[in-house]
Amino acid sequence: MATKKEVTVEDKLRALYDLQLIDSRVDEIRNVRGELPLEVEDLEDEVSGLNTRMEKLKSDLETINVEIAAKKNLIEDAKSAIKKYAEQQKNVRNSREFNALSKEVEFQELEIELAEKNIREFKAQMEQKKAVIEDSKERLEARETHLKHKKEELNDILAETEKEEETLLKKSAEYETQIEERLINAYKRIRANVKNGLAVVAIERGASGGSFFTIPPQVQVEIASRKKIITDEHSGRILVDPTLAEEQQEKMQKLFASL
Repeated sequence: MATKKEVTVEDKLRALYDLQLIDSRVDEIRNVRGELPLEVEDLEDEVSGLNTRMEKLKSDLETINVEIAAKKNLIEDAKSAIKKYAEQQKNVRNSREFNALSKEVEFQELEIELAEKNIREFKAQMEQKKAVIEDSKERLEARETHLKHKKEELNDILAETEKEEETLLKKSAEYETQIEERLINAYKRIRANVKNGLAVVAIERGASGGSFFTIPPQVQVEIASRKKIITDEHSGRILVDPTLAEEQQEKMQKLFASL
């Protein structure tokens, strides 16, 4: 009966480094997109806000037009009343009735004066709001154009990278299943806490990749023997020897090229 192949420390290191290369490739793809999705979202919010503002201003203009029409009707009514009171004054029986009608005429004239003042104020408000609408319209057109270009840019990048990213994420999940949970948890914890998400790195020029701290020669020999998993005492990263790293990089480059 065939025996199950024992998973060696070297196998684990290769699997971890492969997983790191896959996840780093996903990071690269996401870095290419950069802040674009957030920029698009911000621009969409700004365009929506400008549209809402313009709708509110247009609604205000309609309300002002209604107010002006009401004041014009009031003026016409007041003029009719003045004409009526003037006719009635011709037929009064005494000065008391005449004075009473004169007061009504005076009141209607004040109503006309106030309504005309209101109309002037309303028209000034309309001009101000029209200027704001024009300014908002220009700004809206500029932001919509900018948004269109940003969306096209994002869509182009997504079209180029979305399929690859999706495939890589599936590969990442597959590789995770090949590594014991304890190591995966350690890998994810280190990856979340270090710069650039690099949890597994090769020795470069006698130091941990991306670090200036020299690794003692004896430790480098241990790492090259691939008999146990060794971490960098300064960054906590899992260390692999340059030869293993180069071999896995070649392997994964072929995988990436086939996607």
